[in-house]
Amino acid sequence: MPKTKLSREEIRSFAQLSPFELKDRFIEIATAAQRDRPGQKGKAARAMLNAGRGNPNWVATGPREAYHALGYFAIEESRRVWTADDLGGMPQEPGCAERFDRFVRTHPELPGVEMLKASVDLAVKRFGFDRDAFVHELADASIGDNYPVPDRILPHTEQIVRGYLTDEMFDHRPPEGQTLSLFATEGGTAAMCYVFDSLLKNGILEKGDRIALMVPVFTPYVEIPELDTYDFDVVRVEASLFTETGVRQWRYPEEEIAKLVDPSVKMVCCVNPSNPPSLALSTRVTEQLVSIVGERNPNLIVVTDDVYGTFVEGFRSLAADLPRNTLLVYSYSKHYGATGWRLGVIALHDDNVIDAMLSAQNREQKERLARRYGTLTLEPGKMRFIDRMVADSRQVALNHTAGLSLPQQVMMVLFSLFDMLDEGQAYKRRIRAIVHQRLELLLEGAHMKISEDPKRAAYYIELDLLAEAERTRGKAFADFLEQHYEPIDPLLRLAEQTSVVLLNGGGFDGPEWSVRVSLANLDDLDYLKIGHHLRAIFEEYAEEWAAQGG
Repeated sequence: MPKTKLSREEIRSFAQLSPFELKDRFIEIATAAQRDRPGQKGKAARAMLNAGRGNPNWVATGPREAYHALGYFAIEESRRVWTADDLGGMPQEPGCAERFDRFVRTHPELPGVEMLKASVDLAVKRFGFDRDAFVHELADASIGDNYPVPDRILPHTEQIVRGYLTDEMFDHRPPEGQTLSLFATEGGTAAMCYVFDSLLKNGILEKGDRIALMVPVFTPYVEIPELDTYDFDVVRVEASLFTETGVRQWRYPEEEIAKLVDPSVKMVCCVNPSNPPSLALSTRVTEQLVSIVGERNPNLIVVTDDVYGTFVEGFRSLAADLPRNTLLVYSYSKHYGATGWRLGVIALHDDNVIDAMLSAQNREQKERLARRYGTLTLEPGKMRFIDRMVADSRQVALNHTAGLSLPQQVMMVLFSLFDMLDEGQAYKRRIRAIVHQRLELLLEGAHMKISEDPKRAAYYIELDLLAEAERTRGKAFADFLEQHYEPIDPLLRLAEQTSVVLLNGGGFDGPEWSVRVSLANLDDLDYLKIGHHLRAIFEEYAEEWAAQGG
């Protein structure tokens, strides 16, 4: 196979792009190569294998069926109040549960109605809800006829989502003596924006402050701190450990975590399990973080993005072990195949360092913030940070219309309750098996090795090509690659020659010669093909090395 036609200068210029923008360039290159490939006229083009973005190709059907069954009940409730052609009224609470039970009995043929009833029964039993109040919240919210009240999250929804996070993020062991408050958001991406924005607006962080990133990490966590709005001084905590055989572990040495001892580091951001390496933090690292906060840096704010936590058995968030210091961001998108629903949540325990820091601010800061939030409450100084985030999300002045749309909150509820049913646990085991099977096929095709790790989520894999080159053919071969090629050269060759699109790990603050493969969005055997293509590219480099006397 020929090497890429692009000059080294052209290739080097691509490195300035974000990985997701670079992905689009690779797609353009792959498409053009398909069109220009000799002998392709009149033939079907080779299928493009785009493993660059982690949108899963599975969906949870059960809770979605329950959602649509609920919609029919809600419409029936609306027509009961006011019927005039296509005009209905607002569902009424009295007797709502009895009418729901009758609806279920008289519509056994309706897809999803049994799961809907099982979900309602489970919620009432586990959380002690008044059945009328809960069923009415579901029906009225699914109609979407009201603004979110409370704006932060509906009351029954908050209890259910809190229960879900307790099960899946805290491994059924929530911190004692703490209550978790939630803010429902338009996906995890909105949650990230709200967290950074409100920390700055409330003077908890200031422009130019020192923060830390545990890298490699999801690209926006790299790019947001560099914006002129924040211009943070970023300390990188690098996962740089190797096994004795030269395989990169993507684990953090003690000396890297020790960077957080410095009290000038005001915040640390991590994705846990990580993206791209897709590993949950080790117990050793968690214990070291707990020790650092307890003994050396008590006001350290921890932002943990745990969207992939459900893919690791026994996962436990930092929000469980550092409840007072941690802001938890979670999204339903990956587990349930629901990126288009935009379902996320910010979780913060009621006893937290951010509220304590707000209380300890100087008079000038307090007066400034009293003016900012003074139209919302007569005592703005007592307004909690999580409620300030809600207000900031709508420029304060539109706080009365803030909040995640109610139909979205209903879907969040049904996803959460599904997880608490046996069917939801079976579904979880199946999607875990899917990504691990794909990982095995990728490695089989590529003839590559990764470290054994029981905390591997396997939603992505990050492969260090330079480390693999040194492991398989020695340091001289690895040095040859560095000296003669740009780090994204393998990705360009894959796009041009094989129509495979991957992302560059350097864009995630990982090693420049690493690549990220999403294991979520292609068919199983496609990963075997991608592995074969990676191996072929490696052999091509080896031939070029040999031709130069290597």
